[in-house]
Parts: sequence; structure tokens; C-alpha cells
Amino acid sequence: MDFYQVLEKRRTIRDFSDKEVTDEVLEKVLSAAFKAPTNDHLRQFEFIIVRGQENIAQLISPVAENTKNIQQTGLNAAASIMDKDEHAMFVDALPKQQRMLMQSNCLILPFFRQKGCPLCHPADQSSLNYFASAWAAVENILLAATAEGLACAFRIPIGNEPEYVKHHVNAPEEYEFTCFLAIGYAAENAHICKQKEIRLQDRIHHNVW
Repeated sequence: MDFYQVLEKRRTIRDFSDKEVTDEVLEKVLSAAFKAPTNDHLRQFEFIIVRGQENIAQLISPVAENTKNIQQTGLNAAASIMDKDEHAMFVDALPKQQRMLMQSNCLILPFFRQKGCPLCHPADQSSLNYFASAWAAVENILLAATAEGLACAFRIPIGNEPEYVKHHVNAPEEYEFTCFLAIGYAAENAHICKQKEIRLQDRIHHNVW
């Protein structure tokens, strides 16, 4: 699979089979994170691999309550304000937030070192350089996983989830939690959301908007 085929094939998959990802393949995929650009050239990323449904269930216990609260208020309200393709993705994704993390049976917790001011209260845009670097690393992981025939889904932590995870895994104070990243093999009947069709020529501007 060449690079552009990988880009085309990469999709968020939230339905996993019970086939296990070997440590060898997983380490190969995670090594791609350290090929991403970083603002300080130090690549201060750390990864915690969580296997076993009991371990994962303990780690993601706040997810169920937070998702339930959003489901009660969010789905109906979203229908009136979202684009139809966006809403279809939201309807599929929201009920699977807890299940997809459990079902993959391989949960990755990426951490990055955040220097200076708190992440959520940046002094200026450059304060987010470490955050941007962390997501460049996650994107490399997603592409590497696709190249290896794996499926991925991630959840951006909300509410009390980041602090809960950091405390649960004893992460150092100066490290921030990026996302819950489920990696596994897609189920045979895995749902694939419709991709938004973009006309490239409409998005490229020369010299001015």
C-alpha cells in the first residue's frame, strides 16, 4: 500500500473484532509517533498500553456517565444544527464511545510533556506547540495502523476524564493526556461513516482568500 492509498483507506472504525494485536505490530505502529515533527525536537511522548477488559473498564469509568449525559441532551439538539453527514457520524459515534474502547481490547494512552502554562489556558498560540506536536504524533500512529491493516478510533477526553486517567496511571504532573486511542482489527460488519465530499479546487486559494 503506497502512502496515498493509506491516506485514502484511513477511516475511524468503532466496531472491532476479537482478533488480538500483537506486541510486535503495536510497537511498530507506535514507533511512527517518533517520526512526527515536534516543536522542541525532543519528542517527549510516552505511551501506556492497556489490555484486558477489566483494566480498560476501570480506566474509562467516567466515560459512560459523561456519554450518557451528552446522549440525553445532545442527539436531538444536534439534528437541527448539524450538516446531515456530520449528524449521521455523530449518531453512530456517540453510543459507541465506551463500547469501542472496551471492544478493541487494546487501549493506548498517549501522553506528551506540556511545558510552561497550563494547556487549557495558553498565554498565546505558541503555547500550544506541544499540543500540536502531540497530535502530529497521533496522526502518524493512525496512518501506520492503517498501513498494518488495523482499525482505530479515538475519544477526546472531556470533563473529569483527563485528571482521572492521569491519577489512575500515576502520570507525572507535567505530562498531558492526549486521547483514548483504541487500536484493533475491524469487525466484519464494521460501520464506516460516509466521508464528506470535498471539492479541492474550492478550498485552495492563491495569494488571497
